[in-house]
Amino acid sequence: MTDKKVSFNRERRKRKIRTRIKAYSGDKLRLSVFRSNKHFYAQLIDIKSGKTIFALSDMKLKDNRKEKLSEKIKRLGKEFGKKMLEKGVQEAVFDRSFYKFHGLVKNFVQGVKEAGIKI
Repeated sequence: MTDKKVSFNRERRKRKIRTRIKAYSGDKLRLSVFRSNKHFYAQLIDIKSGKTIFALSDMKLKDNRKEKLSEKIKRLGKEFGKKMLEKGVQEAVFDRSFYKFHGLVKNFVQGVKEAGIKI
């Protein structure tokens, strides 16, 4: 596939997901993720105002060299879920942007759910 085709597919997927989120979310908050080549970032956003409530990345976690990346991201999800509970948030809408729901993104969501958050 050419870069132009990949970019088009990503943007189309992102628009489709954001449209669903806006249509069905109501007053819930949006949990958005971003993956770079080296790091994983997550933030909780108020949909109405567009303001970030808080953000967390894997750079904030203590580094355990023997831990697999997938386990590290799952631990990040648990930490994020705990922080959400501290802020009084029980549920949120998950915005995966243009990422497919597998691998690190799926591990992150599993960690958040294990912390007791409804997604």
